[in-house]
This record gives sequence, C-alpha cells and structure tokens, in this order.
Amino acid sequence: MNVRYTRRLLLVAAAGAFALPALAQAPIIIKFSHVVAPDTPKGQGALKFKELAEARTNGRVKVEVYPNSQLYKDKEELEALQLGSVQMLAPSLAKFGPLGVKEYEVFDLPYIFKDTAAFRAVTDGPVGAELFHKLEAKGIKGLAYWDNGFHIMSANKPLHHVADFKGLKMRIQSSKVLDAQMRALGAIPQVMAFSELYQGLQSGVVDGTEGVPSNFYTQKIYEVQKHMTLSYHGHLAYAVIVNKKFWDGLPADIRTTLEGAMKDATTYANDKAAADNADALAKIKASGKTTVYTPTAAEVEEWRKALMPVHHEMESRVGKATIDAVYKATGFVAPK
Repeated sequence: MNVRYTRRLLLVAAAGAFALPALAQAPIIIKFSHVVAPDTPKGQGALKFKELAEARTNGRVKVEVYPNSQLYKDKEELEALQLGSVQMLAPSLAKFGPLGVKEYEVFDLPYIFKDTAAFRAVTDGPVGAELFHKLEAKGIKGLAYWDNGFHIMSANKPLHHVADFKGLKMRIQSSKVLDAQMRALGAIPQVMAFSELYQGLQSGVVDGTEGVPSNFYTQKIYEVQKHMTLSYHGHLAYAVIVNKKFWDGLPADIRTTLEGAMKDATTYANDKAAADNADALAKIKASGKTTVYTPTAAEVEEWRKALMPVHHEMESRVGKATIDAVYKATGFVAPK
C-alpha cells in the first residue's frame, strides 16, 4: 500500500468521522397539519405540543405546525398522513368513518353524551383504546383524544322546534350519522369542507350548520348566521394521530418523550377548549350580530325523541356492540 493511497484512506475516514455528528444533529421533522385557526383549542394544543416536544428533546425533534388547511383540506389530510406526506394530524372523529373505521361514528350519535364526564369515560377507557387499536390496520397510530365541547345549531331562522329544520340545507362533515341526524330533523344535509363554510353560509349555498362556539367565533360564522340555538346535541372531539411507520421508526427515548409531551398538551388543549368555548359564546352574544337561544327542557326532549331513531338506524353501520359499550360507559338513558 503506497503512502498516497494510505493518506487518501485516512482523509476519507476523517471526513466520515466529522460527517457522522453533523448527520446525528439533524432534527427529526414532524409536520403537524390541521384545518382550523391557530387560536382555536386545537390550534393552541398543536402549538403547545410543538413547544413541549422541541424543549424536552433538546431540539432533536422539530414540529412544523400548518393550520387553516394550509397543506391539506378535510378530505385530503388522512390520505396525506397514510402516504407519509405529513406525520401528524388532529382530525375530528367523524373523519374515520369514511376511512373505513365506522365504529368511530358512535361519537356522532346525537345526545349520546350528557356531559363532558360522560365523553371522557369513553375516550379515557377501554372503548377509546379499542378504537385506537382499529386504526393501526390503516397505518395510523392514535396518540390522544382532544375534547372541544358540545355542538350548537345555527341558521338564518330560529331553531326552537324540530319543525323549524324542515327544508333547511345544513352543512355537515362527511358522516353517515350526521347525514341521518339532519334528515331525522327534516333538514337536507350538505357535506362541505370546514374551510369553505363561511363562504357557503354567506352565499346561501347552505342555510345553517352545527359546531362549537370557539369555531363559530374564530371563523366568524356568527357574522353570517342570524340565529344560534344552544342545543348541545352533539359533541366535537379530535384524535391526534401519527403515521404508524414513522412513529414506530423513532428512537425509543424520543417516542417516550413525545408521549409525555402529548399527554401534557392534551390536558392543555382540553382546558383551553372549555375556557375558549365559554369566552367565544360570550363574545358572540356581545356582538349583537346573532340571536343566541337556550331551548327549554321540553324542547330539548322534543329534539331527543326525534333523533333517537338515528341510534337504532346506525346499529348496523356503527356496530351494536360499540353503541352498547358507549351506553354502558356513559350511563345513557333513552328518552321516554
């Protein structure tokens, strides 16, 4: 072996030795995409996760948050996650039915949760864990459930009685349960992306919608709807999910750290949701741009009776066993 060749080998080895630490320092990128504004509970939860994940991994992980459908709209984001174009999402639970995991549509059943405690009894218990397990066959790992409170109804006419819905074009997410819900009320369901909702209401493509106060406020829905009813008939929640192949490929210590960051971000997001929804409702009322109505107990019972057939209708789709498991966890009592 001549001297020149030996020197060349030493230079290559030295270059490699310097390159390894540089490569090791390159952060793991997590693209976290969602469809709502940064100042919503979901948006704030995503930013809190970014903050905690980056701090606790000492920069080994970088979380890039893309709000307001900057990367993908409702119908596109799950496919993007499965393909690995993004690593993390927080879609509403209604999104998993069209993906083929129809059991998730149990969360869309009207009046199935009497309060937040009933909802948490499901997501924090065996039912929530089993539903996450069902996502893994789709290449998706469930990390956390984020609660965003109860739905209210809005339209450009008062919605006090079931008869008031007759013929109204009501925007829904893509969910067979929500479709059946609106039809049971006499309305005409219209699937529409959340990013298109304001314009759809403003132009009259749809007459009304359902949603939580924080989204109504941040997306200025209250400016294009004259009436809102505090029906609290449905519940909005998200599943924070990650591409399973990406997650399984992370170093074990990084995964553990990120799980801890997600747990704390979840507590933050849930607390933020409760506070923000109360604050948003107060601001909507103060704006004077829409009339906010609290239904009587008799009116609520009228809605519940009209909507209860949806539970039975969806047994073949959602699965009677899943519905019964939620009934048991929540102590659900059907209207008389």
